[in-house]
Amino acid sequence: MELIDGKKIAEEIRAEIRTEVARLIDEEDKAPHLAAILVGDDPASKTYVAGKEKACKSVGITSSVYKMPASTSETELLEMIDFLNRDPEVDGFIVQLPLPAHISEERVIQRIDPAKDVDGFHPLNLGRMLAGLPAYLPATPHGIMQLLERSGVETEGMHCVVLGRSKIVGTPLAILLSRKAKPGNSTVTICHSKSRNIEEIAAGADILIAAVGQAGFVHAGMVKNGAVVIDVGIHRVPSDDAGSGHKLVGDVRFDEVSKKCSLITPVPGGVGPMTITALLQNTLMAHKREIYR
Repeated sequence: MELIDGKKIAEEIRAEIRTEVARLIDEEDKAPHLAAILVGDDPASKTYVAGKEKACKSVGITSSVYKMPASTSETELLEMIDFLNRDPEVDGFIVQLPLPAHISEERVIQRIDPAKDVDGFHPLNLGRMLAGLPAYLPATPHGIMQLLERSGVETEGMHCVVLGRSKIVGTPLAILLSRKAKPGNSTVTICHSKSRNIEEIAAGADILIAAVGQAGFVHAGMVKNGAVVIDVGIHRVPSDDAGSGHKLVGDVRFDEVSKKCSLITPVPGGVGPMTITALLQNTLMAHKREIYR
């Protein structure tokens, strides 16, 4: 078993971004600008946005955060989105999910200018991805595809099983894996809460992607010998061994699964660093107007 080191691969890509941003600043006297809207006080969302700010700083991208209380109305949030859509200084922005229950995620996502939708969630960007056209790809699937490519994982002709069908990870990742591209050209099966015989299906995968949102869902009996395992999950669970009283685990039971697979991503340090890195890549593309001119 070998670890797929997401931190190392993310830093390799960030070094490439850093070089390109420095070149742009020399030529234009202006850095790419990524903004984020944070509604409420969700701890995981605050941690992600803080990580985004740190990552932006590390590569020379300007970062700004617009914090709004949980009581913000949907109308107020849409007005903030309109403001950022119009702001010529902002190349791309994200609305951090999840949102408070009284706000429609669909209406919010559809209000974002597709040219500034660096999260890749707008229907126009998803449609362009489905059609095989240049698009801002959703950050986590985009990051996973780069993990596979840069780790030398062969996807062509392989059976990839994706556990989870969310619009953010599972469904777009399945599309990317099946596209006529490199990496891609896989035979893809999506499993979800209504799927039967999930364990048997998973055990037939050459590449198993766990994105179900349940800690320790994937056990050794679900993994074929020599399979590649990508763990998208991240969960905070109590632990007496950690000074903080908790530890981070994934959707995969790492200790037992790692004994059977050929390659596996750890949690933390696997997919997580690649998600923010892919967001930085999309921001750079937005600044250069590579998708929408």
